[in-house]
Amino acid sequence: MRKFAEELKEIRTEKELSIHKLSKEVDISAGAICHWENGKNDIKSDQLISLAKFFDVSTDYLLGLEDY
Repeated sequence: MRKFAEELKEIRTEKELSIHKLSKEVDISAGAICHWENGKNDIKSDQLISLAKFFDVSTDYLLGLEDY
């Protein structure tokens, strides 16, 4: 899931969102997002889908399986 951690942090910072702001936008705890970005926890499928919808990208993109 290292690629996911990198992709999430990259897209979040490109959109100029803090972890706290993203947390509020997608209704996922800031702690969970921080752990994902640091590669400490794996993401659940429903949360991955929520992030993909929010950022208007595919889940495969977030997982590093395809280019944007």
